[in-house]
Amino acid sequence: MSGTVHLERDDDIAVLIIDNPPVNAGSSDVRKALLARIAEAEADTTLVGVVLIGAGKSFIAGSDLREFNLPLEPPQLPQVIEAIEGSSKPYVAALHGAALGGGYELALGCDARIAAPETVVGLPECTLGIIPGAGGTQKLPRLVGKAKAISLICTGARVSSPEALLLGMIDAVADLDLCEEAVALARSLAGRKQRVIELPVPEEKPEDIEAATSKALAAGRNRSHIQAAIRHVMAAGTVGAREGLAAERAEFQQLRVASEAKALRHIFFAEREATRGNLPAGVKGRRFESFGIVGAGTMGADIATATLQRGFPTVLVDSNKEALARAKARITAAIDKGVTSGKLSADAGDRAKANLVLASELQSLEDCDVLIEAVFEDLETKRSVFAKLDTIARPCALLATNTSYLDIDGIAAATTRPKDVIGLHFFSPAHIMKLLEVVAGAESSHEAVATGLAIAKSLGKQAVQASNGFGFIGNRIYAAYRAACEFMLEDGALPHEVDEALKDFGFAMGPFAVADMSGLDIAWRMRQQQAATRDPAARYVAIPDRLCEMERLGRKTGAGYYDYDDKGRPQRSAVVEDVIVMASDAKGIARRSLDAREIQRRAMAAIVNEAGLVLEEEIAARASDIDVVLVNGYGFPRWLGGPLYWAAQQDLEELASDCAASAAAAGPSKRRADLDALFGSGLPNSTA
Repeated sequence: MSGTVHLERDDDIAVLIIDNPPVNAGSSDVRKALLARIAEAEADTTLVGVVLIGAGKSFIAGSDLREFNLPLEPPQLPQVIEAIEGSSKPYVAALHGAALGGGYELALGCDARIAAPETVVGLPECTLGIIPGAGGTQKLPRLVGKAKAISLICTGARVSSPEALLLGMIDAVADLDLCEEAVALARSLAGRKQRVIELPVPEEKPEDIEAATSKALAAGRNRSHIQAAIRHVMAAGTVGAREGLAAERAEFQQLRVASEAKALRHIFFAEREATRGNLPAGVKGRRFESFGIVGAGTMGADIATATLQRGFPTVLVDSNKEALARAKARITAAIDKGVTSGKLSADAGDRAKANLVLASELQSLEDCDVLIEAVFEDLETKRSVFAKLDTIARPCALLATNTSYLDIDGIAAATTRPKDVIGLHFFSPAHIMKLLEVVAGAESSHEAVATGLAIAKSLGKQAVQASNGFGFIGNRIYAAYRAACEFMLEDGALPHEVDEALKDFGFAMGPFAVADMSGLDIAWRMRQQQAATRDPAARYVAIPDRLCEMERLGRKTGAGYYDYDDKGRPQRSAVVEDVIVMASDAKGIARRSLDAREIQRRAMAAIVNEAGLVLEEEIAARASDIDVVLVNGYGFPRWLGGPLYWAAQQDLEELASDCAASAAAAGPSKRRADLDALFGSGLPNSTA
């Protein structure tokens, strides 16, 4: 059996130890073993109570998602919980590590819950396109009220022990020994049951429930599983317990085999796989305890915020003292906001600010374990910085560049230790955005790359390993996507039409709204740097250049692809639309109307074709890595599983035709990806 449950005795209390490493996932074997041990404890008249506890580092971190694509084997979790609730003996759930999803629902089936101080509990099913299916929507509202239950379930929030105690999600936090205190609690309950399902739902103000509902629907993009979760929470206490539990389970069973849930499970497993990188087995990274950052601009300040918030001493260096002062103010404001929002404790915020050292000389970095360069995006500027760092950094220090596009090998060549140089491509704002591309140069050591992956984990980032190549994975694909959208402007679409069509597809924002938010001048500088080497036969759209020349740089100047009012709200711009029409006329393009479906097909074809090329060139190691990058860094809809997972669900003949047209539209030098190789036997490296 891959998972089992041991029964041990503490005098008159049975201790059932769930043992299914590494996280005690609630597999079918665990459920069978639990049911057997529950029956054994029930039959023993010398026992007065039972404790459930996990072996190792966790209680039950969730269900075994690998089972969800198949018919679930009996006994299913509700049957196990029914046995606990039907027992004559009180059950105490002793929680440590994580008690999530089915693990927390199992705890809700017990008569009391006690947790170790560092435990997190929650019902994250909605993040996987499903709803709690073993009583979560019916029992949590009885403990915390409907408004809070809607918020917790729809966001999939992980709740720390202290907060869970305040909310009533657990009954106690263990002071010293979790198991001993759980046993004592079970003994104190001898002879009585206190089933959560029998509690009344607390009275609440209707407006509070309405506010929680509106917020959850907006944040969840009105997806069907969010609506279902709210519907079942609202039913708690208004229908019979048996009816409510049965209805919840039936909807859970429908949702778990739906296409959206399968896509979300794919991206869940893809993210886990991506964190491992693409390294030989057994490679370990270096220890690191401090960071040094070169460049006190926006990106440098935000990277410093990310390291400081995670408790790392950080030295920020810039020769411009005014830039350092601005960076300090930005960092302080971000840390204070973290404290105000509850993401950092007041003490952690104070420690973070105290861990910041500002310096004007690179020599101040000589004792740092990790040096991250975040200066102007220019190859020679970065090479100059690395040449100096080479003489300053201690021998085992990791040297990382935060470049978005530039040649890692060209930067590493400025040092005598290219094996220690990698790319750490943070996404803006770096202390908030989850994605971190860890880029291996041709001479980067496996140890250096492993250290980069470990840095991502320590900063709470989603790591994806990439090989060196212009734009790496994300920006390379996004550049092709953006170019295809610019082609559509010349062909007849307007910015708001493209943005609306792609938002309807599921993107968080359309490409022109994104450009305005990030600033049109960033991409403009890159195009200027590339002008001398650009293929003259490639299709080039000069519309964004014209807007930059007009100082329409986006939101920061109040005008970009859109005009912005004094409250920052975008409006269509007659000036921009005139520029677009004139650009079409200058090329002799007869403008025509593009409907939403054509816009979506052309945009997705550009993404899929470029993704195929990225795989062929081994810039990305796995198709699923590309899905992770686009979902976590570029607003691709998570519920579609990523662009290559989405592509594998399409009519491949039609998609191939679209990709061929996309490549042809870009110019004669644009290659068409080999989709037959990519999809001939289904999506490569798919985990769904």
